[in-house]
Amino acid sequence: MAEFDVAVLGTGLKECVLSGLLSICGKKVLHIDQNPHYTGECASISPLKELYQRFQVPGPPKGMGMGKEWTIDLIPKFLMSTDLMGIFDKRRFRKLLLFVLNFDEHDPRTFLDMDPHRTSARDMFRHFDLGTDVVEIIGHALALQSCDDYMDQPCLQTINRIKLYSDSLARYDHSPFLYPLYGLRELPQGFSRLSSQNGCTYLQNRQVDEIITENSRVVGVKTHGEVFRCKQLLCDPSYAPGRVRKVGRVIRVICLLNHPIRNTHDAKSCHIIIPHTQIHRKSDIYVCMLSYGHNMAPEGKYIAVVSTNVETDSPEKEVQSALALLEPIMQKFISVTDLMVPTDDGRRSQIFVSRSYDATTHSETECDDIKDLFRRMTGAEFSFEDFHRDIDPDD
Repeated sequence: MAEFDVAVLGTGLKECVLSGLLSICGKKVLHIDQNPHYTGECASISPLKELYQRFQVPGPPKGMGMGKEWTIDLIPKFLMSTDLMGIFDKRRFRKLLLFVLNFDEHDPRTFLDMDPHRTSARDMFRHFDLGTDVVEIIGHALALQSCDDYMDQPCLQTINRIKLYSDSLARYDHSPFLYPLYGLRELPQGFSRLSSQNGCTYLQNRQVDEIITENSRVVGVKTHGEVFRCKQLLCDPSYAPGRVRKVGRVIRVICLLNHPIRNTHDAKSCHIIIPHTQIHRKSDIYVCMLSYGHNMAPEGKYIAVVSTNVETDSPEKEVQSALALLEPIMQKFISVTDLMVPTDDGRRSQIFVSRSYDATTHSETECDDIKDLFRRMTGAEFSFEDFHRDIDPDD
């Protein structure tokens, strides 16, 4: 009977990243996926006809280009690296930005008499005499907060999030975000190759029959009648329905366009956040647009995805303000999915379940989940310094 330190179920982005990290740490990893392709819930669909088939929509019609020229991410996530609002030119919070850029957590002289561990974000904004509209831009477009709970929490997290945005913007001058060519599927595949280089065993297109436990602790996984022993197990919610609970729903609307979004200077890609207070909601609405500039569509075609947390019994009506920005829309595909979170931290059972992908179109919440899972599984904080590798100049 084969034995492994960790069994990973599912090849979503988070599972593949952690598989790679754990294999680098010297863990013997078994990676199983019930699908024949990578990425799981956050799959990249290609050719175009598969998207129509998936949503049971007739088509695609003629004039949409060769199907293989399209790659549609079901759950697009920008990576922090064209901001539509020109926010760094706004004098109303120039002083705050200078404070953030000069802030050093280890140097009290940079605090401006504000304790970052005790002063709330709300009080920090008051210190700079910022108006409500400006605070919304900072909190939701720069710090990428998904709700306003952060306002009454210590301002250190908000400062660090704004600093991340600023540093990312400075790196490439015109945008703080990155997106992989040919879609997000390239990221899980890249981490899978990293895992393979470090001895990970892969089994794809294999249904998981059973997660085996003894005394409430995982000891193995059974697939196609074969048992593989393991000391820890990591999986996405679909593999452990009895260990997750529903905390909400997310609506995503994939829109195919033959034009860029209006008032974006004909940008080939963009990221728009509509603050919830502007549209009398509890949750922000997110819009991301990608195109042939990312090798994801034929030239002259665009893919826009609108997403938000569902708050009513009419999810599509909730995103009409965002869809109006995209008109005319050639074709749209609507999905509403449950947002699932684990019922416990997994330490007792050594079964660790990732969270469902939320409505945001940036990767910060997913990175937080990855770091939290890594900490619970290894007992150590994740540090990039621990994963530096010597690079072969011929690679």
